[in-house]
Amino acid sequence: MRILKSIGVFWALTASLFSAQAQSGNRYCPDFLAVQGAPEPTHRGEFTFSPYTYHFSYSAEHKPVVLVAMDEQLPGGRLCGISFFSNSFGQPTTYAYVGQQFNGLFGNPKLFAKVTGGIIYGYVGKYQNKVPLNSHGFSPGVIPSIGYNFNEHDSVQMQVLGNAGLMFAYGRKF
Repeated sequence: MRILKSIGVFWALTASLFSAQAQSGNRYCPDFLAVQGAPEPTHRGEFTFSPYTYHFSYSAEHKPVVLVAMDEQLPGGRLCGISFFSNSFGQPTTYAYVGQQFNGLFGNPKLFAKVTGGIIYGYVGKYQNKVPLNSHGFSPGVIPSIGYNFNEHDSVQMQVLGNAGLMFAYGRKF
């Protein structure tokens, strides 16, 4: 019951933030994240789906990890978003984040890197110590990734999940 109450508080805070930002001009991201004078992004957002995560260490407790995420793109390569996933132990988990995307890595216009930072909620009960600095299911998270754009809308990405594993994802810009 305590878990459900915490999830409810988290969703109420998230919904109020997104509602306030929708009224300020940006749909979801806080205004201070936008880089003033930077060119507008070519897409409004990105939907990401990950059907597979590779764990560096085997555990009989590991379950399949499936993720869906939605980012809002901002001027200057900045972004904010939210993801929902089933963590490595089968628990429903959320990650609310802000980040930066760096395009044209190594002179290749199709190659990019992304780093996000935010709050993770969902590692609870006997798995609460599986992520660092966890307090009542909430913990900070930083996720770097590298990706490749196939075309204007479609990409693949590989996210580094600390010392736990690699997540492989498909992204669709809209």
